[in-house]
This record gives sequence, C-alpha cells and structure tokens, in this order.
Amino acid sequence: MAVTMADIAHLRKMSGAGMMDCKKALEEADNDFDKAMEIIRKKGQAVAAKRSDRDASEGCVLAAHQGNFAAIVALKCETDFVAKNADFIALTKSILDLAVAQKPASLEALLATPMSDGRPVENHITDRIGVTGEKMELGFYEFLEGPSTMSYIHPGNKLATIVLFNEEPEYQVARDIAMQVAAMNPVAVKADEVPQKVLDTEKEIARDKARQSGKPENLIDRIAEGALQKFYKESTLLQQDYVKDPKITVQQYLQQQSKTLTTLAFKRVTLNLE
Repeated sequence: MAVTMADIAHLRKMSGAGMMDCKKALEEADNDFDKAMEIIRKKGQAVAAKRSDRDASEGCVLAAHQGNFAAIVALKCETDFVAKNADFIALTKSILDLAVAQKPASLEALLATPMSDGRPVENHITDRIGVTGEKMELGFYEFLEGPSTMSYIHPGNKLATIVLFNEEPEYQVARDIAMQVAAMNPVAVKADEVPQKVLDTEKEIARDKARQSGKPENLIDRIAEGALQKFYKESTLLQQDYVKDPKITVQQYLQQQSKTLTTLAFKRVTLNLE
C-alpha cells in the first residue's frame, strides 16, 4: 500500500518527527502506524546512545507554581536552535506540568513518571532525540513545598526561580522577590544558612587581601569579619538591597506588606547565564 501525504502528516503529528523520517518509517512498517512509531522511537534510542558523550549545554528552563508547590525543570540540548524550537519548549512545558501535578520527589522519579500516553518522561525525551538528532537530558528538577509559593521565568527561557514564603503575600510582592532572586543570585536566604565552606572561602580571601595591602597581622581577623558582613549584605536574600528600591532591604520590603512575612527558601536554575 502506497504511503499517502495524509498518512505522513498523521504520523508526524503523532511523533513530532520530520516528514522524510515519517515517510521512511511508514514505508518500512508497511503503513502500520504502531510499527512506524516503534521505528521512530528506536531511532531515538540509537541516536541517544551515539551522542551520549556530547555536551548538552543549551536548553529550556521553565518554572510554575500552584498553591503550596512550585517546580523548575530544565531540559537540556546541544544547540540554541533546538532549544528555541516550539516542540522542544512544549515538551519542557509538558514535563513541568506533570511535575506540578504529580510532585515527584526527585529528578529520577520525574523521569519515571508516566505522561498522558502512559509512557515515562524519559522515553519522550528519547523520542525527541530521534527527531532532532541532538543529545537531550533532563538537567534539573527543583521544587519547593510549603505555605505559599511563587515562580518566575526570565525572558529567553534560560533562567527561572521559585520562592517559598511563610504566608501568602500579594501576587506582585511574591513576584518581585522571585525576580530579585533571578537578578541578584543570592547564596542563601539569611546569614546562618550560608554553607560553612563558602564562609571559610570568603574569610580566607579577605585575609589574603588584607595581608597584600600591608595591614597589621593583629587586625587581619577583624578585617575578615568585616568583609563577611559585607558578603552577607550582598549575598543573602533578606539582607540584600531590594532591586527596585535600594534604600531598603528585601526583608524591609516584605515587612511593608506584613510584619510577619518572610521568605523561607528559594531555588534558581540557569543555563549559560550568571
């Protein structure tokens, strides 16, 4: 039976594969759509194995929140051309929607979660590899769960943030904080949450600078402590100057709405950006 354009178009809609790939698959499968889909999927598996050692540094980063749960996913690929493809973005969005709905506990659990056709996320990514010929992987899955959440996607789909609050803020306040995290890249919410390794590194840098500038040895530790306070001001979210009004801190901005409002946690995922 001859392969018709209608058959090719139908398989293309089902698989997302190119016209010629669909035509070849249908011809090989003698117009059996299930067999043709299996041929296309096997091609994806073969391409995935062949390109497993390639670097997937581009991709699409998306975030969403729903009530007390927020998530970020980053689907990675090799080139910006593929990252901007509508079908690639749609697959990323589908994975994100699934994460928000099912709340998997890890990236591995998300990869194993069935999508609408009953096949796991991991298989759909492999299918897409066969369509594009590029290595793809689910590079990041981050989530927060608690009293109130917010998400932000920076234009270009390379950077996204999610934030957890102890109570529900006004929408714009919550969005402003999510944008603050995107713009200022804090290392922690507050000073006592900064990892000790980071503190030790910052102190040592400050000591070295003080010695190189000829400061007396008995003042070195005091200078290092002063540098640490500056680090807290620049790098912990609640102490940072609020981007839209540098005369106040982020914590002061939050307390303008509610004296008890604060941020509990945040996640920030980026590709090819600081």
